[in-house]
Amino acid sequence: MGWMVTQKILIAVAHSDDETISMAGTIRKHIVNGDTVQVVSMTNGVGARDDSNEKMASERVAAAAKASEILGFKWEKCFDFNDNALDSYPLLEIVKALEAIKNTYNPSLVYTHSGSDLNIDHRVVTNAVLTAFRPQPQESCKEIRLFEVPSATDFGHRSVTGAFIPNLYVNITDYWETKLRALGAYSAELRKYPHSRSIKGIENLARLRGSQVGFELAESFEVIRRIID
Repeated sequence: MGWMVTQKILIAVAHSDDETISMAGTIRKHIVNGDTVQVVSMTNGVGARDDSNEKMASERVAAAAKASEILGFKWEKCFDFNDNALDSYPLLEIVKALEAIKNTYNPSLVYTHSGSDLNIDHRVVTNAVLTAFRPQPQESCKEIRLFEVPSATDFGHRSVTGAFIPNLYVNITDYWETKLRALGAYSAELRKYPHSRSIKGIENLARLRGSQVGFELAESFEVIRRIID
């Protein structure tokens, strides 16, 4: 994909905040390029917490709305499957939810979690996306990219969950300040350094990925399927 070619993009995440922590710079770059970006989350992100309540859930919704406003994307749908329990549902139920989005929106590029994440919700969403967007004639989706989430991808282990092996790097140096503002919307979900889901931890990862390919700051992805007509 070249950045001059506009696309319809879908980002499927387990929880609102995953999209910003993992790829806010890339989202903003897509928006500036003129792409249409819609995001779907599968859970409210707080239901599994011991202290979760209606107030926390509403605050999460407000944070998600603020992040989308800063980055310029649209929340296509926020499902209410149980947080940290996506594996308790038949996979087909989650697949059908995603297929409904697919049939309405017809994205050409789809982003989702790495299957090597420790978080079970992330792995279920990965499997559901691969099923919903399986290759078939007249399929609109031509590319699937997996992203990494600090404190999920890095907490897995290749002997148990497999490995995230990036093969695509996106320069986000010009969009880092925008990513910081979007992360600020989710301040309640961030941790103190040296946790990898701290502002500094997220910046360290961006600097690592950038230095691997000659950029100051980058976000990395694993392209697992690309189809050229």
